Amino acid sequence: MNSTAFACALCLLLGAVQAQAKVKNKKTKPALTASQTQQDGAAEARLIAIYRLIGKGDTRTALKQAEQLLKTNPSFALAQLTYADLLSAQARPLQAFGDAPPDQRILGHDTLADLRSESLLRLKALRERPDAGTLPSEFLKLAAHNKHAIAIDASLARLYLFENRANGPVLVADYYISLGKLGIDKRVEGDQRTPLGVYFITSQLDPKTLKDFYGSGALPINYPNVLDIKRGKTGGGIWLHGTPPGQFSRAPLASNGCLVLANPDLLSIVRQVEIRTTPVLISKKLKWVPAASLKPSTHEFTSQLHAWLKAKSSGNLTNLATFYAPDFNHNGKSLSDWLPTLQHEVSTWQGKSLEIKDLSLLRWVDTHETMVVTFGEVARGQRSGQTRRQYWSREGTQWKIFYESVAS
Repeated sequence: MNSTAFACALCLLLGAVQAQAKVKNKKTKPALTASQTQQDGAAEARLIAIYRLIGKGDTRTALKQAEQLLKTNPSFALAQLTYADLLSAQARPLQAFGDAPPDQRILGHDTLADLRSESLLRLKALRERPDAGTLPSEFLKLAAHNKHAIAIDASLARLYLFENRANGPVLVADYYISLGKLGIDKRVEGDQRTPLGVYFITSQLDPKTLKDFYGSGALPINYPNVLDIKRGKTGGGIWLHGTPPGQFSRAPLASNGCLVLANPDLLSIVRQVEIRTTPVLISKKLKWVPAASLKPSTHEFTSQLHAWLKAKSSGNLTNLATFYAPDFNHNGKSLSDWLPTLQHEVSTWQGKSLEIKDLSLLRWVDTHETMVVTFGEVARGQRSGQTRRQYWSREGTQWKIFYESVAS
């Protein structure tokens, strides 16, 4: 067996990832431990372990483990390719990862390119794992009812799942995903792109009611959200869903805009998250920051939020109206149409002091800065009230509400 040749072939793949990490970080991060890889999908962790064995030149053990991996995951195409390479390396030297014979290479060119891209992204995501104690900068504050949260980094084709514990969100798992065929930043119906923004899971679809194409189920999100509608974006039907029978994972850019996971990974998510309260952040590239640094970031905005609450408690409708943007819209109602609703709410409270409970703050920044705010609006002395959702936009140094509703 030409183990040295094949090890060098895989090193081309591993080296590309390491080189990218060096350019970004100026130095190579320590090698991943077994416990770190176990945070990912089980099949992926086993594949990465096989890569490492090949890199060490232990192709005999790698071949055995690849064979075992395919017994439990026979449709994992990337594992099939690795297994084929290991078998081929026994007869001839390999020059590259997925080094098929010339005639087969021509026939399967697109598939082979997709598999190489998938492998690079999986490895890159493992090399660029977020530091412990960091969170996406958009997660300013999660409320107690946000038991889980999802963040997606399109540049890594990676979904990160967080569990919101007593001391704050903790990263508990992450998975490879497939995105839209034409990339990200969905704008119009049928553009085959995945949207960017802050969304929420709206429902859970039973796989028995779906075509086999969607695999083990689906979790729709609320695209287009309020900000998307304000910007004139169209389309819909964006789901997190699984893969068809006989296909373990899809190419990095393969969907019509949905977010596609391997069926075991989707099932793991479905078993944990709750509908309506689980935020789904989809970003071109996540910015990870220390969790402690997010607290000061909330101060400016929360001051404005509490000023709005004070104005509402006072019963002064004129003062309260100044917190709303001129282009405010609530399901087709303009600000002038919305003012009677505000007047009714103010009169209902009859000057009672209001409090905010269970506050969630999710920030979105692109050409503008937007805050998606969810909280319980409760009269002082009462135990419960309405759950309100607002969308605020920064206008210069001021924050204004451009959408408001009672959340279901």
